[in-house]
Amino acid sequence: MLYDAAMKVTIDLDPDLYRSLKVESARADRSVRDVVADAIAAWLERQEADEDRASAAEALEEYRRDGGTAAAAFFEHLAAEARAEYGSEG
Repeated sequence: MLYDAAMKVTIDLDPDLYRSLKVESARADRSVRDVVADAIAAWLERQEADEDRASAAEALEEYRRDGGTAAAAFFEHLAAEARAEYGSEG
């Protein structure tokens, strides 16, 4: 489901946390809404980065476990195949 407009949400915060949020938002001349939106966006970006790191670690583990070809060797092999198939330029 895609949303075309801003969505309203209701959250419950500890009163001291909300008070601190209001004070720091005011000091930064920003709205609480903008600070909360930025905090959520930053959290989502960290989640995605964590997933990317985990995926890369899994891929590296698979490479180490199953063996593999380093990228440079792989592309050199492809280049050699292309040269054999089509001849070299020059």
